[in-house]
Amino acid sequence: MAKHETPLLDQLEGGPWPSFVSDLKHQAETKPEVYDILGQLELSYKDRITHWKHGGIVGVFGYGGGIVGRYSDVPEQFPGVEHFHTIRVAQPASKYYSTENLRKLMDLWEKHGSAVTNMHGSTGDIILLGCRTEALEPFFWDLTHEMGQDLGGSGSNLRTPECCLGTSRCEWSCYDTQETCYHLTMHYQDEIHRPAFPYKFKFKFSGCANDCVAAIARSDISVIGTWRDEIRIDQAAVKEYIAGNYPSNGGSHSGRDWGPFDIQKEVIDLCPTECMWMEGDELKIDDKECTRCMHCINVLPRALRPGADQGASILVGAKAPILDGAQMSTLIVPFMKIEKENEFE
Repeated sequence: MAKHETPLLDQLEGGPWPSFVSDLKHQAETKPEVYDILGQLELSYKDRITHWKHGGIVGVFGYGGGIVGRYSDVPEQFPGVEHFHTIRVAQPASKYYSTENLRKLMDLWEKHGSAVTNMHGSTGDIILLGCRTEALEPFFWDLTHEMGQDLGGSGSNLRTPECCLGTSRCEWSCYDTQETCYHLTMHYQDEIHRPAFPYKFKFKFSGCANDCVAAIARSDISVIGTWRDEIRIDQAAVKEYIAGNYPSNGGSHSGRDWGPFDIQKEVIDLCPTECMWMEGDELKIDDKECTRCMHCINVLPRALRPGADQGASILVGAKAPILDGAQMSTLIVPFMKIEKENEFE
């Protein structure tokens, strides 16, 4: 495929940030069909309309999800993207990869597709952009037989469940998000791979209310770690923070000249339910009023910890409409234990 003039796209390389246009130009040096991606996108910018066709069903044998069909409506002009299907590959829990695994996956994609990737989609899948119809089955065979990985969800089905790092790396996690996510992923394989819903459906698992996978506003069922007893307080550590001997927020703001730490201003006054106060040099918390928002724990991580009786809250029905923004889901189960011993039921 020949290079195309792309004056509109070229403007996207002029800012201070990395540009996907530069990345695509670099990729086109070894994958010439990528020149046609740039050419068609330039035409779309010029015409102010997409040049991907609407509709078209394509997939691999036995699966109804995992492949997003995409065809150019100007294939005679850009034959390299006549077929340009998206493949969604299920990510490992918490997105832990070895370099060996990533290299094998990229080699596989270089062999069968355009080698253009998106790590990751908003659902979490590894997004592989640009595969011809005749290459789908060979790629799927190699993915499942050589790498032991599977396709993720797409379309009106259960999308690939996603979780935070959980107890593998985070001391605030109130349950094992990885184990829970893996269990439900394996349990609902049919719902992931064979669309039967009127619309997509998402599970997300966060170990605490910091919610590092945005479960509370971006999933149909959110499982958010919490506790039902009292926040654990180390009063000696509280005194060290007040004295300025411990950096607040784990030292993440140490480069800012915001003056000495003020526990009243930075913690107590920012409590959403006003359930904290100082009695002399001791920090007091009315745990009955605490909403487990994690703010005080984030600011004073060496002094405060989640309670010991840990589990999760279950919320349903979040959405993120473009005009209104993210809307929090509805709490239906304030607390439940999440344990492998009862198979997470």
